[in-house]
Amino acid sequence: MTRILIVAPSWVGDALLSQPLLTLLKRHDSGSTIDVLAPGWALPIFRRMPEVHETIESPFAHGELALRKRLQIGRQLRARHYDRAYVLPNSFKSALVPLFARIPVRIGFVGEARHWLLTDTRKLDQHSLPLMVQRFACLAAPSGSTVEAALPNPRLRVEPAEREGLMAQLGLVRPSRLVCLCPGAEYGPAKRWPPQYFGELASALAAEGNAVWVVGSAKERDIGEAIRASSAGVALNLCGRTTLDQAVVLLSGADMVVTNDSGLMHVTAALDRPMVALYGSSSPAFTPPLSGRARILKFDVPCSPCFARTCPLGHFDCMMKLVPGRVLAEIHSLADIHSHPAT
Repeated sequence: MTRILIVAPSWVGDALLSQPLLTLLKRHDSGSTIDVLAPGWALPIFRRMPEVHETIESPFAHGELALRKRLQIGRQLRARHYDRAYVLPNSFKSALVPLFARIPVRIGFVGEARHWLLTDTRKLDQHSLPLMVQRFACLAAPSGSTVEAALPNPRLRVEPAEREGLMAQLGLVRPSRLVCLCPGAEYGPAKRWPPQYFGELASALAAEGNAVWVVGSAKERDIGEAIRASSAGVALNLCGRTTLDQAVVLLSGADMVVTNDSGLMHVTAALDRPMVALYGSSSPAFTPPLSGRARILKFDVPCSPCFARTCPLGHFDCMMKLVPGRVLAEIHSLADIHSHPAT
């Protein structure tokens, strides 16, 4: 039996974009076991992937070298006798634990002078692999091979009974039509559609008979409150009332999701829920939602995508000119809100 360790990326969205790699590894060797080393906040995502056998918390803060701690974890993992490791982040420090664990085959891209830490170092061709999901997935094949043309989409498991239990725990009742709004984006405000626009959209959706829930972390609680206020109270602010794992469960029951380019956008895609994804400073040419039920909306301005955390020009036109009426029209065009309820 082949034992594989995945050193996972830190962002929730990137974690989901790495799942096709895991799927391909299982296809190539169905008897293999795949463990994932990831930050604690990403572990709930990996635990819902059917390919993952076990998750291991990576306790390091962003940018922290913590050489002694990495050596300690590596030594602890030696007893598992992994055959291969796939190091998905490009940093020097991310390749240390597999080295200290004495994993004989260590695969990853060139990055931060770590060539000697890996046994199979790949040079990234950004032109032939424009999507992040392709870059992760290509590591499943031997060096020099081409990535599969049709990659599997990420998929997360949620049981209906689990969703019903969570709603009861939170004092929620499943409405006949549910729209979830995800107004956060950890990277920065340049990726966030204005709260007042979310509020206007919520009011219009409620007038059409939809229940509207705002889903996000505690960091988005104030944004959720601004949306509730600007919608005259029709939007229910759930930001901060759920863990990430519980947010996944709630989103699995949505008839429609409107979201910024964020981790919850990729969660929604992996749950295969109908979605309108809003892009501002970032680009769907690199990390699009991987679902046939996703629509991407972007107002093209000459300065976008700038990939900045805040608008460097101060006008924020890429989001301000993407008006609520345009988003509502896109929701109507999907039509899934009526014909494909969550099961």
